[in-house]
Amino acid sequence: MIPARPPLKSLDDALAELLAFATTLVGIESISTFEADGRVLAQNIVSALQVPPQDNSSMDGYALRCADVAQAVGVLPVSQRIAAGSAGAPLAPMSVARIFTGAPIPLGADAVVMQEDCVLETSDDAQAAGVRVNTLPAPGQWIRRAGEDVKQGSVVLTKGELLTPAALGLAASIGMEFVDVTRRPRVALFSTGDELVMPGAVAPEHMKPGAIYNSNRFFLRALLLRLGCEVTDLGIVPDQLEATVDALKQAAQNHDLILTSGGVSVGEEDHIKPAVQSLGTLSLWQIAIKPGKPFAYGRVDGAHFIGLPGNPVSSFVTFLLLVRPFLLKLQGVEQVAPKSVATKANFDWPKADKRREFLRVKRNAAGGLDLYPNQSSGVLTSAVWGDGLVDNPPGQSICAGDLIQFIAFNEVLG
Repeated sequence: MIPARPPLKSLDDALAELLAFATTLVGIESISTFEADGRVLAQNIVSALQVPPQDNSSMDGYALRCADVAQAVGVLPVSQRIAAGSAGAPLAPMSVARIFTGAPIPLGADAVVMQEDCVLETSDDAQAAGVRVNTLPAPGQWIRRAGEDVKQGSVVLTKGELLTPAALGLAASIGMEFVDVTRRPRVALFSTGDELVMPGAVAPEHMKPGAIYNSNRFFLRALLLRLGCEVTDLGIVPDQLEATVDALKQAAQNHDLILTSGGVSVGEEDHIKPAVQSLGTLSLWQIAIKPGKPFAYGRVDGAHFIGLPGNPVSSFVTFLLLVRPFLLKLQGVEQVAPKSVATKANFDWPKADKRREFLRVKRNAAGGLDLYPNQSSGVLTSAVWGDGLVDNPPGQSICAGDLIQFIAFNEVLG
């Protein structure tokens, strides 16, 4: 009697189970802030100063007292010139200070009037020369207040935060030459399949029947590098049990994760399952998503093992939905789930699947979403043409005009 297959695992349950295995990697590196893009903070960053350090002008113009402008008859003399990086003197009564963007506000001034709202008048009589202000200023206008960006002693970047270009600029603004980050995950990558050929090894016109170029190896490596991983590429492993065991033994040495594509189904030529089980532990999951149902997680000699399906779109989507959050969690990131936004569909999807679907779509000029016509798991063109995925619940058909959940690729590929 053939045993009943276990029920399909929901994506949410699979992700929660996977993340439970992802303990933060041991080891902290202090690296140059210049080199920290995409790394994960291992310690809070606390500011030792306030930013800006003092009130300063956000415009080129004239610093003045609003009350002086209200009382002035004619022009107000220019009593000083203050550039960024210089310190001005207290503002003399009934005068203005020529000031430039970023320059400190002189003591006594309470507003800045941009130069476009003033007229500089010259005269042979020095007493008659000065600035005519053509608008009545409001107190505080065009002044950036001390500490309005960063308060002294405040936490400006938090442990577990993925560093972005803007975050690097913020760290630099408070004088951080170096930042403490978690170490990079070390990942061993290989593909399985006798049908796989590397580009350049065989010309297209000489490809044997059934042979295909190995696309997965290229996008998986690129995705791993974007997530800050150190990648060891072990190439293509033949569909042989002994070769698969040898590759896994090598991959388990000095790596945190072994990532493979292909060979996680139950066919006679799928050797990943017995190979991993001979060296460690393995859980084969059938996940209720489309594309990407077959998925494997296990351990080999202390290294995590994740096996992705061989079809390119299935491998691409399961990496984004499961492997990416896992790798972020290894680096100490807590908020790892991709964000989705409600967006209008400009297509019909009448044949709902019982599994949760991830459809390749592209935003159009009207702000809605267009659907790639071929949603097959082997059509990698759909992932290049599209700029995101529709997260469609099980059994849910879609009509043009419906609001659907959209996950932008720039949310999960950056």
